[in-house]
Amino acid sequence: MRILISGSTGFIGSALTERLQSGGHNVVRLVRSPSIPGIIWNPVKREIDSSRLEGFDAVVNLSGESINGRWTAKKKRAILESRIVTGEFLTELIGQMKQKPTAYISASAIGYYGNRGDEELTELSAPGDDFLADVCIKWEAASKPMMNEGIRVVHIRNGLVLSPNGGALQKLLTPFKLGLGGPVGSGKQWWSWVGLDDLVRAYEFVITNANVSGAVNGVAPNTVRNKEFVKALGKALHRPVIFPLPSLAIKLGFGEMGESLLLGSQRVIPKVLMESGFEFTHSYLERCLSSMV
Repeated sequence: MRILISGSTGFIGSALTERLQSGGHNVVRLVRSPSIPGIIWNPVKREIDSSRLEGFDAVVNLSGESINGRWTAKKKRAILESRIVTGEFLTELIGQMKQKPTAYISASAIGYYGNRGDEELTELSAPGDDFLADVCIKWEAASKPMMNEGIRVVHIRNGLVLSPNGGALQKLLTPFKLGLGGPVGSGKQWWSWVGLDDLVRAYEFVITNANVSGAVNGVAPNTVRNKEFVKALGKALHRPVIFPLPSLAIKLGFGEMGESLLLGSQRVIPKVLMESGFEFTHSYLERCLSSMV
């Protein structure tokens, strides 16, 4: 397949690009720097050489401001606008193509569901009502016009993506290796995780599988509580996990971002992937972490 990707230099995008290329697909990147091979674009200024946008079988959108960092008003605006502007611009560009792609795959996040306690969440569950839920709702809505064009649209709601080379796990490794790890808050909140290798395989699966459309939860089938997560990480590193991080410290140190990402609870089930025949390499957290650290 000939696949167009935005956000290809990011944490997930770089791994997905490598995976697709190794599988024999022709990947073309949407880039902002002329030092990177690809099609130069600027979605904010709505600039692109549209003559190079023909002949793609699928478009993958992974663009978006990182959600890490304190959520000031400026940061929250950047998180939202970076996703909406990119999604709307890609929708407009695809609408203008003479030969339209058959599939549009966009990243989303399990933040769509908000803080839901012990409730089991599938792709059919209602959205939450906090900031990240609002971002995800608008993020996914930006691509709805493509459905009217007969294009298969998939939104992959990523969970906590695990890799020693980036994301949350990379940030956790240093304190845990020093024996400073422990439960976050009560430790009872559900953390829905997925190995980076499985996530990029899931992206490849939905890109090439015409039977999958709509929302897809990009998480492993066996989600765990935070206290189980830190215990598994400590075991993998052969370190104790005796230094809890109190909720008050999270709220003071990280603000709304910490409350949402670290203290929020989302027990997410990858129902669509499992029913579609996708096979996870790492279904259990301990084995996943042991293979990485």
